[in-house]
Amino acid sequence: MLISAPHPAADHPSADRPTADRHALIAQARQSLLSDGAAPVRAEVEPWIARSWQRCLARGLEPTRRVAFDAVSATALHHSQEQNHHLLRAARPVLEQLTRAIAGMRYFAMLTDARGIVVDVQGHCDRSDPRASAIGRVGIDLSEAAVGTTAIGAALEELQPVWLHRGEHFFDDNASYSCAGAPLFDPQGRCMGMLDLTGVDVPERPELRHLVARSARAMEDALLLQLPHALLLRLNWPGCPLGGEGDGLLTLDADGCVVGANSMARQLVPQPLRTPGLPGARTHCSDLLAMPWTMLFDAARQQRREPLDLPLWSGLRLHALAQLPAHARTVGDTHTAAVPGIASAPAPLREAEVAMIRRAVQEARGNVAEAARALGISRATVYRKLGAPKGG
Repeated sequence: MLISAPHPAADHPSADRPTADRHALIAQARQSLLSDGAAPVRAEVEPWIARSWQRCLARGLEPTRRVAFDAVSATALHHSQEQNHHLLRAARPVLEQLTRAIAGMRYFAMLTDARGIVVDVQGHCDRSDPRASAIGRVGIDLSEAAVGTTAIGAALEELQPVWLHRGEHFFDDNASYSCAGAPLFDPQGRCMGMLDLTGVDVPERPELRHLVARSARAMEDALLLQLPHALLLRLNWPGCPLGGEGDGLLTLDADGCVVGANSMARQLVPQPLRTPGLPGARTHCSDLLAMPWTMLFDAARQQRREPLDLPLWSGLRLHALAQLPAHARTVGDTHTAAVPGIASAPAPLREAEVAMIRRAVQEARGNVAEAARALGISRATVYRKLGAPKGG
């Protein structure tokens, strides 16, 4: 993914007055909230900012309190970095591109875990400025509970990309910062951290919210692709190009079960990746796609370049490219990951899963629909797991 930064326009005097007026209104709204607890109604204050201010007040925080920017213990930091080593590896190439793109804008990039602990800092962080060195350190806790309203804490709480400038922060100590942030989601759709761009005493650049969100999606895609899988499906709506950064990515194991998906794929196919009621069981692609799942592997082995037509059970249709992992495309490679039907889950787990389904069907006196409702899965999954033909 090629990343380009917004052009660092000069601070033109004619642009200062509207900005100054807006920030004066934000300051008034903030003071109103702090004095009487009333939620801001001004358009200048985005709803997520007001919610963050209210959460800070509910925690008993006071805006005039000094912010310590405390670091977690060495043990806690080591644990976080160990837990997130896959993310750190996937994020590094994107961070390198991102920091080159913002090199002339006096911003630097930070990566945090799901709790807001900084696990990586990249780019030009002016260590001679105590305000930059206070936050631009690995191991600092920048959660909303610790440092109030910031792009880091708000992105993790709201689970959406955000932009925050100067007086929009909760604590007075943070009024010199400007920051953009976006949450990061793992291949199962869980928040695993966030990406932040921060500057000190810099002009307002709300367009950085788009840049940081785009970079976060690139990190998620890289993480998904580095995890073991037998098949990659690149998805999009018919008529949309495939093969670019806007693709939905869905990975399958050799049995056709979903290994993971990126954010776009979860929007295109909004189905759970784990089967409710069956601990450890993953959703099978036949529960998502109204077609024989082995056709996907056939198309990948044939290296078809034209998109496949993918009918969904909802009646909608997608198109897709089916691709084998790079190691499985090598001539003469006999790696079993590319061969459907070879079990990827331990046999005892599959047997326990089938036994649970059979017991539910027996307890429902053979009523598959009732058994499926009791298990929280679809009738199609019951039939597939039991190997029975679909009936009435």
